[in-house]
Amino acid sequence: MTDIVVVGAGQAGAALAAKLRALGATGRITLLGDEPVAPYQRPPLSKAYLTGEMGVDRLTLRADGFWAAHGIDLRTGARVTAIDRAARVVRVGAEAVPYDALALTTGSVARRLPTDLGGVFAVRTLADVDAMKDRFVPRARVVIVGGGYVGLEAAAVAAKLGLEVTVLEAAPRILARVASAETAAFFRDLHRVHGVTLLEGAALSGLEGEGEVEAAVLADGTRIPCEFVIAGIGIAPATALAEAAGLALDNGIAVDAFGRTSDPAIWAAGDCASFPHGAGRLRLESVPHAIDHAEAVAANMLGAERPYAARPWFWSDQFDVKLQIAGLNTGHDRVVTRAEGGTSFWYFAGGRLLAVDAANDPRAYMVGKRLIEAGRSPTPEAVATAAHVKDLL
Repeated sequence: MTDIVVVGAGQAGAALAAKLRALGATGRITLLGDEPVAPYQRPPLSKAYLTGEMGVDRLTLRADGFWAAHGIDLRTGARVTAIDRAARVVRVGAEAVPYDALALTTGSVARRLPTDLGGVFAVRTLADVDAMKDRFVPRARVVIVGGGYVGLEAAAVAAKLGLEVTVLEAAPRILARVASAETAAFFRDLHRVHGVTLLEGAALSGLEGEGEVEAAVLADGTRIPCEFVIAGIGIAPATALAEAAGLALDNGIAVDAFGRTSDPAIWAAGDCASFPHGAGRLRLESVPHAIDHAEAVAANMLGAERPYAARPWFWSDQFDVKLQIAGLNTGHDRVVTRAEGGTSFWYFAGGRLLAVDAANDPRAYMVGKRLIEAGRSPTPEAVATAAHVKDLL
C-alpha cells in the first residue's frame, strides 16, 4: 500500500484525491486544504454567490460525508509550511504528515494591489468575496482594476446590482492578453450598454484615503472617487512550497508529461503546474484543465504512464452573455467573425484553426471544439461564408 498526501484542496486537489480512490488506490489518502471549508467551486464566487443566487451550501464540490465514505482524510484549515523531501513528510504546524507519494495541487494566488487601505479586495477565495459582499449596494461606487475576464465578470455583477462601476485597464484595450480586438470590442460594447465606464490605457498610480480607500488616482492625475476597489489583475501559480523544497520551476511547478516533478516521489497538477506542450511548456488556468490534469496525474501516480494531452477550453459569464472558448489563440494572425444566432470569433494562424470564442453561440463552440480536437481546419473563407456553422464539420 502507498500513503498519498495531496496538498491543496481546490478543484484539482479534490479531483485528484477522488480519482485516486475511484481507480483503486488502497493506501491512505490525505487531502490537506489551508482554507477552513471543504473543497468548493470558485467560478460562482464572483457571480451567482456574490449576487445571492447561490448559497454557500451549493458551492461545495462533494456532498457532506463523501470524503469519509471514500476513505479520504480531508483536513481543512491545514496549512502546509514545508516539505521535507529526505524524510518524505510535509509539515502542518508541529505535525509531520508522512507520504510515499505527494501531489501538489496548490493552485494560484491572486495578485493584490500594494496598499494598506481598507476596502481593497481581490476575487479568489470564499473569504475574499465574503469580505466585500456587503458593499454591493445600489449606487455604491466601485473601481475595478484590470480589464481581463475576472475584472469584467466582477464589473457585470456590480452593474447588475445597481452599483456605479468604473473599470481601469492599463493596456490600450481590455482583454489584451487573452482575446482578439474583435472579442474585446464585443465586450466593450456590452459593458457600456449596461452603464459600465471602461477606461482603457488608464494606468493606476495609487489609491487615496484615510484608513479606507476613497479614490483611485490615475497616472495622468485623474482622481476617481469610490467606496471600494476590486483588483482583477491576474493570478500567479502558488509555488512557494515547491520552491522552498528545491523543486524545478518553470512558470509554475515544472512537471513532465505524466505529472512528475523533478522529485520522482512528488507530482503536481492544475493551475500550479506547467507541463510539456508542443515545443515548449504550458500552464493553464481553468476549471476543466484542473480536473482533467488532476485525474490524468492520479492515474499516472498509480502506474498508468499516459502522457497528458491538454484540451484547453474556458468560459466567462457577463450580463446575459455566456462566452465559451475552445483552443488557444496564441500566435493567431487572422480572426473571422460569424453571426448566426450568437456571435463567434474564429482564430487562425497561417490558415490553421487555433481557437474559437463563442458568445451565446453554443453550436459554434461545439463545432469549433470538435474541429480543434480532431486537428481539422476549415479555411478562413469557409468559416466566413458557410450558411450554417454545422456545415464546417
